[in-house]
Amino acid sequence: MSVNYGSKRTVVGAHYGLRDWLVQRTTGALMALFTLIVLVQLLLSQGPIGYGVWAGIFSHQWMKLLTFAVIVALAWHAWVGVRDIFMDYIKPVGVRLVLYVLAIVWLVGCAGWGFQVLWRL
Repeated sequence: MSVNYGSKRTVVGAHYGLRDWLVQRTTGALMALFTLIVLVQLLLSQGPIGYGVWAGIFSHQWMKLLTFAVIVALAWHAWVGVRDIFMDYIKPVGVRLVLYVLAIVWLVGCAGWGFQVLWRL
């Protein structure tokens, strides 16, 4: 006599769990730190906040490197979130693949645009 204890679960991305959790927390912390740094620099600036103040904040090499890291972190953070949403809610594999490709193209394009603005290419 066989006993059925429930349906078998299909595991689609078993290796994603802890890694994605760490990526989301790490990239989120980096973006929060970046936001605090920019806010502090804005609060410490004197006079009206215009183009000169913004250009001054991002003129230092360390700030450009930090901003570069934040752009990469933002794209990675968004990718993990969007991919998880697609895995959870889009069941047809073909549709999910098309959405993955569109999301990747969009995120790479946005990151490239951010780099272009940052480095004035």
